[in-house]
Amino acid sequence: MSATLTQPTPTSATWMPDSWRSFPVKQLPTYPDATALSAVEERLGAYPPLVFAGEVRRLRNHLAQAGQGKAFVLQGGPCAESFGEFKADIVRDTFRVLLQMAVVLTFGAKVPVIKMGRMAGQFAKPRSSDMETVDGVSLPSYRGDIINGPDFTPEARIPDPVRMETGYFQSAGIQNLLRAFSRGGYANLHEVHRWNLGFVKRSPLESRYRAMAERIGETLAFMQACGIDAASSAQVDETEFYTSHEALLLPYEQALTRVDSTSGEWYDCSAHFVWIGDRTRQPDGAHVEFLRGVRNPIGIKVGPTSSVDDIRRLTEILNPTNEAGRITLISRMGATKIEEFLPPLMRAVKETGRAVTWLSDPMHGNTISTQQKVKTRSFDAVMGEVKGFFAVCAAEGVPAGGVHLEMTGQDVTECVGGAHRLTEDDLGDRYETFCDPRLNAEQSLELAFLIAEELTGKLSARG
Repeated sequence: MSATLTQPTPTSATWMPDSWRSFPVKQLPTYPDATALSAVEERLGAYPPLVFAGEVRRLRNHLAQAGQGKAFVLQGGPCAESFGEFKADIVRDTFRVLLQMAVVLTFGAKVPVIKMGRMAGQFAKPRSSDMETVDGVSLPSYRGDIINGPDFTPEARIPDPVRMETGYFQSAGIQNLLRAFSRGGYANLHEVHRWNLGFVKRSPLESRYRAMAERIGETLAFMQACGIDAASSAQVDETEFYTSHEALLLPYEQALTRVDSTSGEWYDCSAHFVWIGDRTRQPDGAHVEFLRGVRNPIGIKVGPTSSVDDIRRLTEILNPTNEAGRITLISRMGATKIEEFLPPLMRAVKETGRAVTWLSDPMHGNTISTQQKVKTRSFDAVMGEVKGFFAVCAAEGVPAGGVHLEMTGQDVTECVGGAHRLTEDDLGDRYETFCDPRLNAEQSLELAFLIAEELTGKLSARG
């Protein structure tokens, strides 16, 4: 899977789902049995799609609205899904917290909130090194359950293509649950608000959040008095929920790419929204080549090492017709760097006239290690980066399109801070992530209330 480093920008007519195989590729495992890999790819290619083209088109339209300040994106879920956590209650609890956050953010932003989970496919993770060394023993790095196992044994670390099938079937099960939850009455706004009232009562900052909760309740009561309830309006009882993951494992993504029968266009049917990260966004690389040919909305992570030239080139390659909703730029700078590094990038993209939607990922730039070598994140740093993102957007005259979070509906102890004042001493209580630390349910809801306050204040200042 190698090619010359200087590739001409191909035309859409030359693209096929396997075109990426002629380009330089990074972050792919080396499977020891090529025949077994091909057999799995062939079986996946015959399985039903996990998402449908019409759903993807709706999301693309919604993201175009977010890019214009007429909607707000809430994207959240685990750093990496685990095969061992394939349980209905885990999916339900994360979905529930995202619903709760969305109600609060809708009130703060005064626009519709687009709900996207890092779920039903977020099984692969990039690594900084191909090998991991423990006590003098070196083994292949753990790359996520869809590739190999987390146990530090030679057997677990061998890349196994059959894991792609397990990932597919688990994703199908999670998609089924999410569709049932979003359309079966579980998403009723009045019920979600009651859950939020329970959170407010539990919070040490109850007095701070009570006024907003009461105003949301008054709004819902007014709607009901006007006859807008679950019986008369599906929007009260149902919601649209989309799935997303990093398009890292290209054999899997290719196998789930389908032609839409109504438009004749290619769609990556593994998820509604897929993104590329810092390690795979090379303009002449295989991941960019694959994504340029599918019609899904595409995310691009933008960090301190991102150059203006690369971002410009990526937006040209991935969105040559400048279609609104196609490209989402996800800023992940770190709380101490965002006001230095983001403005020139945002300004340069704006000057090109390119239609993009900007999100804040306040998680990845704020990962630290404790003295015990445990990875964590500070709640204050996460909120600080969100505030910095809003400040830069306001200064540059660019709509703040939303937030991209690593979180869970479980009561884990992986990030320090928040209203309950978790400390490094608390991390051992329920530190369950195989990868990066996640906000727990209480911290996620607290963040939503704080973001809503920030959005409400900015709207008031403009008005």
